[in-house]
Amino acid sequence: MPLLIKNGHIITASEDYVADIFCENETITRIGQNLDAPKDATLIDAKGKYVFPGFIDPHVHIHLPAMGTFAKDTHETGSKAALVGGTTTIIEMAGQSRAEQPMKDGFQLWLSKAEGHSACDFTFHQTVSRMDKECEGQLTEIVNAGIPSFKVYLAYKGAFGITDEELYHTMRLAKKLGVIVTGHCENADLVLESQRKLLAEGKTGPEWHYWSRPPLVQAEGVHHFTTFAEMHDTHCYVVHTNCEESLREALAAAARGVHVWVEILIEHLVLDKSFAELPNFEGAKYLMSPPLPEKKNQEVFWNALRQRFVSTVATDHAPFDFKGQKEMGRGDFTKIPNGIPALEDRVNLLYTHGVCEGRLDLNTFVDCASTQAAKLFGLFPRKGTIAVGSDADLVVYDPDYRSKISQQTQLMNVDYNAFEGWEIKGRPSVVTIRGEVAVKDGKFVGKLGRGKLIKREPTHF
Repeated sequence: MPLLIKNGHIITASEDYVADIFCENETITRIGQNLDAPKDATLIDAKGKYVFPGFIDPHVHIHLPAMGTFAKDTHETGSKAALVGGTTTIIEMAGQSRAEQPMKDGFQLWLSKAEGHSACDFTFHQTVSRMDKECEGQLTEIVNAGIPSFKVYLAYKGAFGITDEELYHTMRLAKKLGVIVTGHCENADLVLESQRKLLAEGKTGPEWHYWSRPPLVQAEGVHHFTTFAEMHDTHCYVVHTNCEESLREALAAAARGVHVWVEILIEHLVLDKSFAELPNFEGAKYLMSPPLPEKKNQEVFWNALRQRFVSTVATDHAPFDFKGQKEMGRGDFTKIPNGIPALEDRVNLLYTHGVCEGRLDLNTFVDCASTQAAKLFGLFPRKGTIAVGSDADLVVYDPDYRSKISQQTQLMNVDYNAFEGWEIKGRPSVVTIRGEVAVKDGKFVGKLGRGKLIKREPTHF
């Protein structure tokens, strides 16, 4: 059915104007003043509201095995939460461990979890958890199937972490295939030895997680990662960069010519390490890796976002219940499943604490929450902008809406919300996915299974 959005204040990464948008056959076909539409068109009056391109979360975990359990969201619950929060496309980490099935089988497993179940569009970063000749051939097949981005872990030794030899050959293959490599940058051995030392000293609570992988460890990982990328002139992307020390390493690499981009998480912009220090094990709700930073880092990253030194704001969404899952780590913080659920709240928190606080202008808000992810990961201009020919993924955003975040009303399938009781200023009032209304007045009204795999072409040669 055709769709006409009237009188909207359209914001892209570089534009700001008032116009109508007409969509049919899943795409934007006309943008202009006083557009007409056929009688069967869905009509949305966006007067007094912003119209943003559908937002993209470039770092999400939905199907995620960890420590003998699984993250709580499915693609049904996760995609509904994403859409209500204004996110129309997610990029999930397809991540089998070293010991599991062949790479291509792992990819097919992750794909099967999403296809026919997701209400929003999706694609993947393929985790490289080991590298040999067999893996190289399978990774090439996965890239040819439309997945031109890898994920490597310089952490989680024995599980997802790869050796330096494997990292070298991953970077070599990525350059050959035009693939961008995303990296979890720490140092597996430094983390492991620090964990052992702390536990031996009786420091077992979640408040000690930060000290097992302090900023120095992440900064060393960023330097290591960018050095290996530099060896092959491979394009690379540092995920969840959360401290000034790591940002400096990434910017230093960029200054010497490395093709490197930086991601920050919404959690790192608004939370700090004091939350992981809450008493009575409440801090476990806020445990993730790398850990929440010292508060002083927040303004560093807001400033870097404003200057567009940092490209994207993601979530690293990984929902584990406090009761029964996070509690597995009572008496040993290394056994607490990592992750803070935020897929539903990212856009509203970024708008509230970024735009409303004067830290970001509207164009930069769109750039870091949608456009840069689209450009970096081969989705642009199909996604990430409002233009004739682009997918009709649109967010009509009400800046006057006021409410508070609550676990009781969220769609994320997890028993807490890290931002419980926080005020939000603004929310999506209408969200469309390829021209079909999926959210109206904060309620999911879309179709499960309508989301599809967005195949991408390699662009990072």
